[in-house]
Amino acid sequence: MVKKQTAGRDNLGDFAPKFAALNDDVLFGEVWSREDKLSLHDRSMITIASLMTSGSFPQLKAHLQMGKQNGLTKDEVVEEIAHLAFYAGWAKAWSAMGLAKEVFGDDAD
Repeated sequence: MVKKQTAGRDNLGDFAPKFAALNDDVLFGEVWSREDKLSLHDRSMITIASLMTSGSFPQLKAHLQMGKQNGLTKDEVVEEIAHLAFYAGWAKAWSAMGLAKEVFGDDAD
């Protein structure tokens, strides 16, 4: 079950209330909650791949943490990043690997 997301309202609610509502209610409330279509594990894998390949590293770190909560393992994330390195670029993979190490570094798989 998806945990109610409040990051939009927590961080941008006063500044951009509609954007915050779309983030919390539509993206996370409606799209991420469709677990009968894709599991949270798979949504996390897809989101991490998209953020890495676009170079969206601040968001990537947050989604690596969310992916860990959604059951991703260190080995899965390391393999995903290594695989994407050949499609998205070595520099992006290097940056992503550093973030993954921060999030999963102490995990033994």
